Amino acid sequence: MPDAIFTDPRLAAVYDAVNPPDRDTAFYLDRAGAEPRRILDMGCGTGRLACDLAARGHHVTGADPARAMLDIARRRPGGDRVSWIETDAAGLSLEARFDLIVMTGHVFQVFTTDADVRAALRALAAHLGPAGQLAFETRNPDAREWLDWTPAKTTECVQVPGIGTVGVHYDVRAAAQALVTFDTHYRFPDGTTAAAASTLRFMSRDELAAFLGEAGLTALTWFGDWDRGPAGPHSPEIIVIADRRRREA
Repeated sequence: MPDAIFTDPRLAAVYDAVNPPDRDTAFYLDRAGAEPRRILDMGCGTGRLACDLAARGHHVTGADPARAMLDIARRRPGGDRVSWIETDAAGLSLEARFDLIVMTGHVFQVFTTDADVRAALRALAAHLGPAGQLAFETRNPDAREWLDWTPAKTTECVQVPGIGTVGVHYDVRAAAQALVTFDTHYRFPDGTTAAAASTLRFMSRDELAAFLGEAGLTALTWFGDWDRGPAGPHSPEIIVIADRRRREA
């Protein structure tokens, strides 16, 4: 089940303010290209990228297991141009096949068990068209980004339409065996507070390549940042572009 930050309508309403468009948005828009394509945004959240893709002429399906996020997506300008589906990756079962499937916002890291990862990648691979590609990112565990998820380093105030100024910060509970559990804390203008726990999995490139192979996918390209730098020990991201084709030896 998705975390409360996605399922609680009050917390979901804060998501866009805390996660404004960044270089990752430009990366995936560029990946989609100019020619109309059939695109699935898996884990579409509030639908910002899906609507941007649709505005460029693509035929877009946005899928997410959190109804509160999809409610925001449907109300977004341009939301009527996207087909919205409430489902997680493992439960994906559509007749459509896609030229491009994307998972953004580090969605891949919510798959915390091997079974979760296998089920998600198998389902996504099954929904790729003959020349379709899967593109997504996960944080590089060697960068140990979670060490900076402290109140002192993450506290910020954001402006949320219809709510006002909301204070937000993160605080790590535990980090062990590739899993990091942390709380997102909120303080609303009326003085009320909320906290929601999340657990993310940090996976190495070699581990990811093995899971892709099990799902019948081949990594075509690896990047380490949104400027398309190489993936390496010090890169902040592990960004993969994969497809169902096997390269000849």
